[in-house]
Amino acid sequence: MKYLNALFTIDGVGNQKISLLLNHFETAQQAWEAGTSELIAAGISENLARIIVEKRTSIDPDERWRVLEKENIELITIQDENYPELLRQIPSPPYLLYAKGNLDCLKLPMISIVGSRKFTTYGQQMTTKFSQQLSQAGFCIVSGLALGIDGIAHCGALDSNGKTIAVMGNSLDDINIYPRNNFALAKEIIAKGGLLLSEFPVPTHANVGTFPMRNRIVAGLSYGTLVTEAAQESGSLITASFAVEFNREVFAVPGNISSLQSEGTNNLIKKGAKMTTSLSDILEEIKPQTQPQQFPSAVSIELNAEEEKIMHVLSPEPTHIDIIRKLTKLETSAISGILVMLEIKGAIKNIGGQNYIKL
Repeated sequence: MKYLNALFTIDGVGNQKISLLLNHFETAQQAWEAGTSELIAAGISENLARIIVEKRTSIDPDERWRVLEKENIELITIQDENYPELLRQIPSPPYLLYAKGNLDCLKLPMISIVGSRKFTTYGQQMTTKFSQQLSQAGFCIVSGLALGIDGIAHCGALDSNGKTIAVMGNSLDDINIYPRNNFALAKEIIAKGGLLLSEFPVPTHANVGTFPMRNRIVAGLSYGTLVTEAAQESGSLITASFAVEFNREVFAVPGNISSLQSEGTNNLIKKGAKMTTSLSDILEEIKPQTQPQQFPSAVSIELNAEEEKIMHVLSPEPTHIDIIRKLTKLETSAISGILVMLEIKGAIKNIGGQNYIKL
């Protein structure tokens, strides 16, 4: 493994070249120690063979391995039993994955939730709603740790005591976690039994070229991709296009036709993505593809008559407590206590200013 890692740190040695080398040599160590002519015989170009021979003089495989151990980063090859089966099925799957956290997440059925970095209150509500409900239905939520919808999706899973995987466009050492504003979230994902995943060796900085590669893995891991809110030029649409390419389901939450932040999702629906307004829209497409025992029963919330009355008048749109009182005809003092209990049960959320939304 340490020689595989060392080979991946050389520019130009990617999944295809590693496959050539390991088809020719018995071990990665033999490939690492091979001369120029031997590398050429394995199918490597003369130019790259010379680069490998030159670059490896300044790379110490043992030192690079110690860095991974210090950062608690594990390696998974495509032959490993922990390697996700759905990802193995995509064209040109990553030969090597770097992982940090709970590897058991890779055994769960996965749904990816993605969207724009810029988001509206509606986008935040829908992302939280679906992330929580899918987590409660037994799915591991996959996203890209980006600012905006991605981060909200991870948080929704964590808030529901669910599992989540953040696929990174950078290496997993602390100094390269990106965006830095979500560094604390990355740590929380690990602390709460989630997983960070990447195909990039240490050290790799995030850049324009690494994000589409990350999006390909996000789509490849998942039975389906849900886009909750996206503008027309959102990078999350790249993830949706990969899902289509991999013959996976694409779901989209419809939005206000006057909102620029919903142009991307509304156009996805026009192009054939499944319009998604409830959890059942997703489950009816995904469950037949999975083993039934993988899905624990969704958490049910028991409500009394007064709680039911309040839930009936709430929606994903903010509703002020005065409106709740008028519609339910309950006393204000009673309503306050009921709202507190509903929030504790995870049925609603106080978004400030005595405004409440249904989750």
